[in-house]
Amino acid sequence: MPRPRSLTTDQIAAAALAVIDSDGLDALSMRTVARQLGIGAMSLYRYVSDRDQLEELVVDLVLGAVDVSLPRTSAGRKLAVLADRVRVAVSAHPGVVPLLLIHRHRAVSSLRWGEAVLTVLADAGFTGTRRVIAFRAVLGHVFGTLQLQHFSPLSGTGTKALAKLPADEFPVLSETAAWARTVAPEDEFRHGFAILLRGLGVAK
Repeated sequence: MPRPRSLTTDQIAAAALAVIDSDGLDALSMRTVARQLGIGAMSLYRYVSDRDQLEELVVDLVLGAVDVSLPRTSAGRKLAVLADRVRVAVSAHPGVVPLLLIHRHRAVSSLRWGEAVLTVLADAGFTGTRRVIAFRAVLGHVFGTLQLQHFSPLSGTGTKALAKLPADEFPVLSETAAWARTVAPEDEFRHGFAILLRGLGVAK
């Protein structure tokens, strides 16, 4: 009987990501990933313990595509670049969005991105509690906006319904929703982040 071939964590992560990309997050399981790899489900247990570990590997793979090198520019521009790189990487695999916050503490690539952001903040003079809050604000925008765009996009049915609300009762909400339907996801992300940078007092 031939000896089972060895697999790398990158191969397993790529197979899990392929399942999510083609069939959605709900389709992810030890069985579907094993099928993608052309092995038996029990063989996969030699490498990963459960679906939770598969999810972690997927997050690490997607965020591993994010370049964490820092350009020679202002602190605000550095933060904007780091944030937008995450947006681009995750937008290529939207099914992964629900996993980002769950596994960001364990995925090494997420930790490296966090270290890069904190380095920019530290170099810009943020210390102690101020640095903590600034970092959480950056996280809130990057991961929060991706979640909003995934579960409730401006181009979606929710915004359409809000735009049709009676103008005599909800004049500002209905008008704003009508405008919102024309805003591209990348503009929502980038312009929102620019507002955050101004609030932090970091020049772009």
